[in-house]
Order: sequence, then C-alpha cells, then structure tokens
Amino acid sequence: MNFELIDKLDRKTAKIGIVGLGYVGLPLMLRYSDVGYKVIGFDIDQSKVDALRAGRSYIEHISSASIKQATELGFEPTTDFSRAKEVDALILCVPTPLNKYREPDLSFVLDTTESLLPYLHQGMVLSLESTTYPGTTEEELKPRIEKCGFTVGKEIFLVFSPEREDPGNQNFTTRSIPKVCGGCTPACLEAGIALYRQVIDKVVPVSSTQAAELTKLLENIHRSVNIGLVNEMKMVADKMGIDIHEVIRAAATKPFGFVPYYPGPGIGGHCIPIDPFYLTWKAREYGMHTRFIELAGEINSSMPDYVVSKISLALNQRHKSISGSSVLVLGIAYKKNVDDVRESPSVALMERLRDLGAKVSYSDPHVPAFPKMRAHSFDLSSVALTEDNLRRFDCVLLATDHDKFDYQLLGAHAPLLVDCRGKFSRPADNIIRA
Repeated sequence: MNFELIDKLDRKTAKIGIVGLGYVGLPLMLRYSDVGYKVIGFDIDQSKVDALRAGRSYIEHISSASIKQATELGFEPTTDFSRAKEVDALILCVPTPLNKYREPDLSFVLDTTESLLPYLHQGMVLSLESTTYPGTTEEELKPRIEKCGFTVGKEIFLVFSPEREDPGNQNFTTRSIPKVCGGCTPACLEAGIALYRQVIDKVVPVSSTQAAELTKLLENIHRSVNIGLVNEMKMVADKMGIDIHEVIRAAATKPFGFVPYYPGPGIGGHCIPIDPFYLTWKAREYGMHTRFIELAGEINSSMPDYVVSKISLALNQRHKSISGSSVLVLGIAYKKNVDDVRESPSVALMERLRDLGAKVSYSDPHVPAFPKMRAHSFDLSSVALTEDNLRRFDCVLLATDHDKFDYQLLGAHAPLLVDCRGKFSRPADNIIRA
C-alpha cells in the first residue's frame, strides 16, 4: 500500500493536510504549496482561517503576499476536520505546553488526533511534529489509530518528525533546515522520508519514533543547559564587577571547543522553557532523576526574580521603591526581531513588577497591542519611544533587544535603564546591568 502513497508523494499528486496553522504549520504549508502540492490547512481558530482566506498573514515574518500566492496555488484553510478524508498525508503541528504542575500537556495532540480518527483511511501517512517525550507516538497515537481497525505500517504509516523552526532567523528556512524523521516501522519511515524529501533539502532518518522524539529534546535541552550556565556565570561576574558580555565575546574568539551562549532575563519561546520538563517527567518512569537538566531549569527560571532584585536595588539607590514606580519594559517578544511572545520572560517580569505595585507599560515595535495569551493578561498597547516618554518613567527595562530600538536615544534619555541584554557596554550613571 505504501508504494502507491510514495508514488503519489514523489509525483506531487498527493494532497497534504497540515493541522495547526501557527509558527510551525504555516511555513510548512507555504513550502508544500511552493513545490506544487495541494494543501488543506486545518485549525480550530476561525479567525486564523478567515485571515488566511482573505490572504492576510498574522505572523510578522510571513508576508501576506506569500499567503495570497499559496491560496492561488490551491491552498485551502478550514476548521472542518472532516475534510481530512480528502488528504493523503496529515502533519500535526499543534502545541504541547505544560500544565500548572509543570507536567506535559498532550491535550492538544490527543484531542486533535481524536478529531481526525473518523476521517483516516488506508494508504495515508500521519506525521507528528509537536515536541514531546520519547514514546508519545508509539504509546498514544499508534493505539488510537489501531483501535479504528488500521494496522500501522501496513494500512496507515505513522512517523515522528520534530519541527525545527526558528522564527525570524534569516539564515535558515524550512527548506534548508535538515529534517529528522523516525517511523513506527521501516515502511512508516519510508513513507515519512517520501513525505518530506520533496520539500526539505536533507531528510535525516533515525531508527525509531522514540529516537526522533529524544533528538528534539536533546537539541533544546543542550541550549537550556548552556544558557543556564552562562546565566549563572553572569551573576558571578556581576558580583566581581566584570562584564560577562565582554568575557563571552573574548571567549568566542577561540576557534574550537567553545560556542557562545548569551545570558538574559529568562528563557522564552515554544521550546527551551518547556522541553526539558518533558524529558524529566518521562525519566521518572525509569527511576531517573535528571539533576543536571533540572538545575539548569532552576537557574533559568530564577532569572526574572534576579532582574527584579536588580531593579529594586537600582530604584532604592534613587530613594524609590518598585511600588508606585512607573516601569517601561522594552520588548515583550521572547527573542529579538520577532512578534512571538510565547513563554516570554518579559511577560513574567511584567507580572512580577505589577504584583509588587509598579505601574507597568511596554514598548515593542513588533507587538503593537498586548496579545491574547493562555495564562497572561494586560490591557496595554506599545508606547512610542520618544525623549519625553522616556523621561516619564522611573525605570526602563531592556528585556528583548530588538534592532528597531534606538539605543542611543535610550541611553541618553532614560533616567534609569536596566540592561538585561548587554547592549550598553560603556559604564554610565543611569545604566545598570542585570
């Protein structure tokens, strides 16, 4: 059965279904459309579907022109999951957050799978791209599919292929980032490779879905651990009166054995703050306590409190307290030059400051109004950066170092500027490193 599927994928006559039209699903849709596949995009958010049908993008680094072009090429966005019966491939790109106990929340993956089960058919491939713990594909998706009477590896082909999107990165695209893929069976892997090889320059096969799931976790835990290390080094350097950013720049001149990572007010995005918890949770099933990973997580999670303590000390030196002070947070996206606020440490900082009695505002050229978030709420719009506006605030906190900020203006006119990103290397009376 998979010979017919592979032939359709290779000839691009297969119809592709992408479930979840966010930062992962939308670029993937564009890539499949670009190379000639017909794509149906599924999302539960009617407003997203309406925007796409109107040719409008809701992600800053994805142009509306590219959406219009995809629509002209046959892309169809819909909230009607029954249309899954029309496709030959389903790619799941839905969120895998943590619950309030910092444990994996697979509800989006499982609810989506349950919604699709009535429309699965023989001769299709299903790929999960959502980051998760090793065993999810085999333990959660495969039994649900087989309960419907299909044999995975013979009638339906199931793979895990982790997303590797890096929003705003100009050096890498969906096409150029190698794609790891693991299948439940050799036939599943063969179908998965056929699914991706027409749209990705290099597909990297691994021996199992579990290996592919753990690969994604290793990639992001590697970053989490190294950021935790450099955040701890930052605090040590600060006590010693040394600029950690100068030290990192010097260390980065070593042509081997060192990769620069940079400190900040915490970690954000859809991967680094979340992925380590997926592994530490699963490791407990095997009697393992992942001390190294959890220690890095503790250090990174403590960064917003460290920044608040630096703000408190700086205001105190000016005979002010956080309570009653006006604080302007610069940048609420989780990384520079994007509009993505998922798990942003800036938002955590805003909440801590608000809870301590500060009057909080923000400025972000990429986020004109505070967005709707699952766990956070502010009724705020971005403040324009002018001399007069800057002087109105007791403290300006540089949380995300967007290139669009006028750093000369900030350094000259902010009465107190707390710099979490090392943008101001020269000492000044009004600038505090955090």
